[in-house]
Amino acid sequence: MTDEPDKEARKAPEPDFAAQVGAKAARKLKARRHATPGVWFGLGMMGLIGWSVVVPTLLGAAIGFWLDKHSPGQYSWTLALLMAGLTLGCLNAWHWVSKEDQAMRDEQEDSDE
Repeated sequence: MTDEPDKEARKAPEPDFAAQVGAKAARKLKARRHATPGVWFGLGMMGLIGWSVVVPTLLGAAIGFWLDKHSPGQYSWTLALLMAGLTLGCLNAWHWVSKEDQAMRDEQEDSDE
């Protein structure tokens, strides 16, 4: 019976403090890398995309309105520059979305490896 506690102690040695700290740190780092974006992240991204469309559209309309006032012509500068600003804003939003999509794909590939 005296050998029982010795065998038990040899079978399951307790990991040392440094190994425990290292394991916890690794778990925390993995959780931070693979954190799912929350609701606020989604709302912020929608706001970013929205503003990236709205700002060029309004700037195009404002410049077109100013040009129509100062040099009237047969065609409306306001409408032409509004459409140009909208096109530029949509391309800008597409750029942001594709960049975020690529970043998510890269992160997924890194976690798969």
